[in-house]
Amino acid sequence: MSAPVYLDYAATTPVDPRVAEVMSQYLTFDGIFANPASRSHMLGWQAEQTVESARRQVADLIAADPREIVWTSGATEADNLALTGFMRANRARGRHLVTSIIEHKAVVDTARALEDEGFEVTWLTPARDGRINPAQLREAMRDDTVLVSLMAVNNELGVIHDLAALAEVTHATGAAFHVDAAQAVGRLSLDVGRLGIDLMSFSAHKAYGPKGIGALYVRRSPDIRLEALIHGGGHERGMRSGTLPTHQIAGMGQAFAIAAAEGDADQARVAALRDRLLEGLSDIDGIHHNTAIDVAVPNILNLAFDGVEGESLLMALRDIALSTGSACNSASVEPSYVLKGIGLPRALALASLRFSFGRFTTEADITRTLDALRYALNGLRRRAV
Repeated sequence: MSAPVYLDYAATTPVDPRVAEVMSQYLTFDGIFANPASRSHMLGWQAEQTVESARRQVADLIAADPREIVWTSGATEADNLALTGFMRANRARGRHLVTSIIEHKAVVDTARALEDEGFEVTWLTPARDGRINPAQLREAMRDDTVLVSLMAVNNELGVIHDLAALAEVTHATGAAFHVDAAQAVGRLSLDVGRLGIDLMSFSAHKAYGPKGIGALYVRRSPDIRLEALIHGGGHERGMRSGTLPTHQIAGMGQAFAIAAAEGDADQARVAALRDRLLEGLSDIDGIHHNTAIDVAVPNILNLAFDGVEGESLLMALRDIALSTGSACNSASVEPSYVLKGIGLPRALALASLRFSFGRFTTEADITRTLDALRYALNGLRRRAV
């Protein structure tokens, strides 16, 4: 029996073998296993050098200073540190945060927690394509706005924000700009200086690195101050305490170095695979594009299928690993809050699937997916008549 086709790269990517090979050098006694904070012996110095080399690899991808990279356990923690840490540290300047209703839950739930602390949040509703335009953001800005948080690439739709334009609006009132870039590494140019970004969150496992490690870019400026959320040891210049996982950090650095070198080629190949899937579906009626392809990264494609439920279609596609974007809440299935947020009718939102392609997707995978989709759609639609 052949292995399932994996088209859920937006959920997580497999670790690149080149990354795994690097990581294996930092685990066992014959490798560099010591605590990078142990500065009293050579083994600790070697581990610290590994950490700093990886910090530079991450910084190089975004044209930043390595001292601006703070290690975290992933993008979720980085988002929490950026929002909660910044709002608490700057509460004397203002208590207003601006974000959108279709951000990743790591931002949405953190913003709601800040509301419970007495901060005020303006929730922007995106256009049908899933993007916030600069004029809309400008209307939401206030004298007491201290932070704007908008993602670079939406994880369900793949649409790209105009970060430079949004940063310009944000800075016009003296606020700081945070970007969740978990889905953007290797897919977009992320020069933080050119784009005007103050805080940016990353996750290794969205870019062929290991799970459990991420980073937050914190622009070196007196205006960008964070209150630590994790205490104990004063690691990462007091912003995030905890013993650093050398093997995971080395893996993230290698993954980001590969993304910098091969990202454009990866995306061109993935775009061809996405286009082949779309071409293969072009003669099937009742397919709707939730993703605005002309303003989206090529590796994420969200489609709705008339006459079927997404969960039923997913079950019929047993050999294809996909995501519906729906969340099961006790006895009911609710549509994706992202699809609802862009105004998609409930029936279409429940009939949607997210296809996400990656470095190891093949043409044969697309052929198998097309065959399976045709068979499943025909069967489900016949039973629905």
